[in-house]
Amino acid sequence: MGVLPAVVAPGDELPGTRLARYGRQLMLPGFDEVAQRRLANARVLVIGAGGLGSASIPYLASSGVGTIGVVDDDVVELSNLHRQVAHGMGDIGRPKTASIADTVAAIDPEIRVVRHEVRLTAATMPGILEGYDLVLDGSDNFATRYLSNDAAVLVHKPLVWGAILRFGGQLSVSWADAGPTYRDLYPAPPAPGEVPNCAEAGVIPGVCAVIGALMATEALKLITGLGDPLIGRVTTYDALTGRFREIPYARDPEGTPVTGLIDYDAFCGTAPAARTPASAAAPESAAPVTAETPEAVTVRELAELLAADTPLQLVDVREEDEARIASVPGSELIPLGTLPARLESIRTDVPVVLYCHLGMRSQQAVRYLRRAGFDNAIDLIGGIDAYASQIDETMARY
Repeated sequence: MGVLPAVVAPGDELPGTRLARYGRQLMLPGFDEVAQRRLANARVLVIGAGGLGSASIPYLASSGVGTIGVVDDDVVELSNLHRQVAHGMGDIGRPKTASIADTVAAIDPEIRVVRHEVRLTAATMPGILEGYDLVLDGSDNFATRYLSNDAAVLVHKPLVWGAILRFGGQLSVSWADAGPTYRDLYPAPPAPGEVPNCAEAGVIPGVCAVIGALMATEALKLITGLGDPLIGRVTTYDALTGRFREIPYARDPEGTPVTGLIDYDAFCGTAPAARTPASAAAPESAAPVTAETPEAVTVRELAELLAADTPLQLVDVREEDEARIASVPGSELIPLGTLPARLESIRTDVPVVLYCHLGMRSQQAVRYLRRAGFDNAIDLIGGIDAYASQIDETMARY
């Protein structure tokens, strides 16, 4: 691709104390005071204050990016801390945006942090994006990735995206004005349940650090016009081998132009409307089982059924090591991968409620069982994570 013009114009001259702070990068070849003033004048929006945000945001702040916007509507949980190192024990229960703002303030109190504690949608994204020069997307779901890509395309702004899972990660720069975008690489999302997220499949902490730091570096290159941005190339990292790999890609000549924002939950098959809670589609008693048995129940509805001793089968489709951490009392462990060989264990005379950690694997199990003729298969919305937070707060969360 080669060197591109700097995305951000230089701001006002910096005082000597600020220049002293950045002395180690000001001595770099091609990096001068003007580049530092561009960073100070830059406004970067970071989507997600989790694993990738925890790695990228501190580096953006320490390098001198003047304004950092953070979008996240989640709170810090104990299970976050093994990889989301910008948060600590004292932050548990706090909004992630508040925690990471304190992290930035501890690095450099002169950096401005704008907190956006909202869920990104086609309705909320344009107003937020308007105030920034470029975007870093460290989200953990495909709906947000396609939304951030399309929104950036429409306003002609560059997007640095990263993704992590298990022992690997990848990142690239999507910028329609300079090359291909995320949609050229992935024209359509995978089927729901086909690709798990980190909450379902796990991730080794160092991968977050590697990919997040590289995302921050790509942002600095775009802001200052330094180096060759990752446009039309994906860099992948495999922690098990320690190897990096580069995969080139180009514009899709048959790709559908982005002309507006859409319903991204529906596009990715994750729309809440596709799941019918029992309270909206079933009588108060969960029996008898019929072809109209609802496909999902909430954790509160399950708790009511259990308290009333309603006949049902409760199936945990997670792995054995997950079940050892916490499980709903009375459940039977049938890991998702063993389900096809365990169909004789699935009852047909009572509702069968399946659950996992957050709901992805259980939805997949319900779809499989319903195709196999088990019209009594029901998904527990939100999985054991929702059960622990809403029903049994003494239950371990991970």
